[in-house]
Amino acid sequence: MEPPLIVVLNGPNLNMLGTREPEKYGTATLDDVEALCAEAAEELGLAIDFRQTNLEGELISWIQEARGNAAGIIINPAGYSHTSIALMDALLAVDLPVVEVHITNIHRREAFRHLSYVSRAAVGVICGLGVGGYALALRAIAGIIGQDDTA
Repeated sequence: MEPPLIVVLNGPNLNMLGTREPEKYGTATLDDVEALCAEAAEELGLAIDFRQTNLEGELISWIQEARGNAAGIIINPAGYSHTSIALMDALLAVDLPVVEVHITNIHRREAFRHLSYVSRAAVGVICGLGVGGYALALRAIAGIIGQDDTA
């Protein structure tokens, strides 16, 4: 039996992790985040499909592809959190558990970052805990889909 698939999606500018504003986002690269997710997923008996794009439409297509193929979605929508109703609609349409992740605490930042349309589609939001929030999101999804009794 194959492990449940969790799609881990990353939005715009996250390909710049490690070099973009390290005082806010830390020095871990997106490759480091992917390795962290792979390790956490293995411990939890999950498979992951880890992706990043700077294109809103590509994120929406990937979300739609997850329907019928994945057990859940973890998404760091980055700047699209605060602007994309289309992203929220796609997440609502696929009828999968969604956990939203932000490396920084969006509620301690500029006022425009306090609103996330994606949160409307998420069962939970993890923000402000650095890249470790991704591992927490995987544990949460595992618990939601019944893969982890301790979550």
